[in-house]
Amino acid sequence: MYFELRIVNFEIQNPQSVIIIQFFQVLKFVTHRPLWVNLITAILLAIVLFIVFILSLNFLTHHGRSRSVPQVVGKTFADAKKILDNEGFDIVIQDSVYVDTLPPMSILKQVPESDAVVKVNRTVFLTVNRSVPPMIDMPNLIGYSFRNAEMNLSSAGLRLGDTIYKPDFAKNSVLEQLYNGEHISPGTKIRMGSTISLVLGTGVGQNQFNVPNLVGWTYGEAKAKLEEYGLNLLVVQADQVNKDTLNEFIYRQDPTRLDPEGNPLHIRTGQLISVWLSPEKPVVTDSTNNNHISQ
Repeated sequence: MYFELRIVNFEIQNPQSVIIIQFFQVLKFVTHRPLWVNLITAILLAIVLFIVFILSLNFLTHHGRSRSVPQVVGKTFADAKKILDNEGFDIVIQDSVYVDTLPPMSILKQVPESDAVVKVNRTVFLTVNRSVPPMIDMPNLIGYSFRNAEMNLSSAGLRLGDTIYKPDFAKNSVLEQLYNGEHISPGTKIRMGSTISLVLGTGVGQNQFNVPNLVGWTYGEAKAKLEEYGLNLLVVQADQVNKDTLNEFIYRQDPTRLDPEGNPLHIRTGQLISVWLSPEKPVVTDSTNNNHISQ
């Protein structure tokens, strides 16, 4: 009796010992039974657990409980979420793209598709239209034909704006690319969906002029004068140190004003005159019709 009282006092003082004592009691109960009894007990316990698992599959997998997926493509994300939540579907935004012709945050695609029969609590994956256009690199369209430039703009997600024609021998070739009226360089970051205007060449025109002698002119003077007649300048060489190209002087040109026999050469609207520039003003040896462009 004294021994039993000490055990009770020990259990009160150490509650964790209750678990240890119970474990040894169960162990003693199992080890003192015949082996065949333990085997039958284990088999029966396994059968009971298997039956419970099979019966619970219907609950775990929602067997026999299915619904049709509602149509949410074209709806706003808020409306789509409300519809799918009411039908008991989970929602995951799988992807987001930008389509400038559709409202922001509208649903572009859903998986599973509408009217598909699926189990309840199935996840519906959505692709939404971005609310803010992404930034992209401006493509290089200079030198492209108008048709190719138009296709490149479309594939880059940009819109074609105005087409402006300028006298140039490269007919329907892109001479400049403009954004908000200003030249935009290739690689410049720009919002997808922006409008790009193109300056195109008209080709060689029918108007014919005597080639002027541009030697001694500044590049700025020659450029302004020739553009009045639809003629273009091509800088072949310029001083790399001096950045003020407009105020550099032309010391050489091609074609020259006269051919080797001294006959005037002619040039048509849209054609080019190549020039070489220098910061030093050259000595002008041919002053005849130096500042005059005549037909």
